[in-house]
Amino acid sequence: MEIRVDIPEELGFQAESRGVPVKEYAEELLAEGLALRSTDARKRMTPEEIRAWLDSFAQFSHKIPELPEVITRDWIYGDHD
Repeated sequence: MEIRVDIPEELGFQAESRGVPVKEYAEELLAEGLALRSTDARKRMTPEEIRAWLDSFAQFSHKIPELPEVITRDWIYGDHD
């Protein structure tokens, strides 16, 4: 398979700065992009999964103390030194 594209100068500069031929650098970029794409496809959650995930954050929210009107150093550190 042969793919021909006009290679922007930036791609050439990036490859040169890494000390690799442009072809090799372009192949690496393509492989990374494809890997990210397949990983992202596996990570997509359904609305029900998202709701369950968000609900898990709120699971113990009733145990979070209310914030005082003025946050002081004593409130933050309590009896810690």
